[in-house]
Amino acid sequence: MKFATEYLEFNTRKHREYINITDRVAEVVRNSGIQDGMVLVSAMHITAGVYVNDAESGLIQDIDEWLEGLAPFKQDYRHHRTGETNGDSHLKSLLVHHEVIVPVTKGELDLGPWQQVYYAEFDGQRRKRLVIKVMGE
Repeated sequence: MKFATEYLEFNTRKHREYINITDRVAEVVRNSGIQDGMVLVSAMHITAGVYVNDAESGLIQDIDEWLEGLAPFKQDYRHHRTGETNGDSHLKSLLVHHEVIVPVTKGELDLGPWQQVYYAEFDGQRRKRLVIKVMGE
């Protein structure tokens, strides 16, 4: 079994941002030379996430509003007693999850017709990392 690992860095312009990284993940898969296996895409911060869904702008806005409704910003999170102000960002990350695994078939991402890989930032405007690990033969 072979492995290939690469890291992406983000420093978003907004506090919350959703970035389509499908092409970058596909490039890492192609460069790995792995034909059959899987790729793990994982945010390396507890206030970010990775998910697979449609690349439709209305849906992305719906996802953002849904997450804000479930985990709204508010002043009274216990986490804020530590001096932080990002309690909602941690909760949003839990809802989205921090990683996905995508199949690799014939050297390409094996996604459905509308599926795209997204990096979700919930506490941005600072440097963050993501790991892409391709595994297979």
